[in-house]
Amino acid sequence: MEHKGFTLWFTGLSGSGKTTLARAVESILRERGLKVEVLDGDIVRQNLSKGLGFSKEDRDTNIKRIGFVCKLLTRNGVAAIAAAISPYREVRDFLRQDIGTFVEVYVKCPLETLVARDVKGLYKKAIAGEIANFTGVSDPYEEPLNPEVLVDTSLETVEESVAKIMARLEELGYVPPPLQGWKRVYTLLRKHAQSRIAWQPWAMLRLRAGRLIPCHHAGRTGVWIRIRRRHSLPKQGKSHEGRAFGPFGRYTAVQ
Repeated sequence: MEHKGFTLWFTGLSGSGKTTLARAVESILRERGLKVEVLDGDIVRQNLSKGLGFSKEDRDTNIKRIGFVCKLLTRNGVAAIAAAISPYREVRDFLRQDIGTFVEVYVKCPLETLVARDVKGLYKKAIAGEIANFTGVSDPYEEPLNPEVLVDTSLETVEESVAKIMARLEELGYVPPPLQGWKRVYTLLRKHAQSRIAWQPWAMLRLRAGRLIPCHHAGRTGVWIRIRRRHSLPKQGKSHEGRAFGPFGRYTAVQ
């Protein structure tokens, strides 16, 4: 199944959690079968935008370069995820018009929380005047007026914020809903080559004639494995051993 490309643009102050959320969403999108690329603002500056400074003109150039790559990826059916401060509203609005399928995620976080999180002490240095052109302190950050998604990482867990983002992507039709039943299990098994997969309910064991069992091995639970031959399902509260495909040898099915 071919999926329509789109750009998911995370904007917010430094340290607000853009990259963390981008990587979490990336993992889910890959699980659902989408082609995904992540463009992190810091990494792009070291490569595509090497040599640019932090003047408004240079910042705009940097964001437009990231946006151009996102546009190319999007039109080729890729979910392009950008995580960049992108402080100026005008440039973000330009990218929205230029790319078309553009989803803006405002990662909000108050300055006092960012200062408390900042292990490198950059915010304190900027407040003390030791760092110039620091967004949110000595340089402006223009908040999005109408983003598709607003998350507040000072109040929400990563899981809560990701859930809001995924719900919006599903609502917009860019992302298919999660697979259910044996289709989900089969997809995960194919994708992860019968490795550690969590979250599947025990009820799914009854699908596909018991060929999929959740296992416990070497202290790890939540492992799904395809067994060599049919096995009867373990009764409530009991375990069942069986030889299984995979690098770990014998597994114990657990309920």
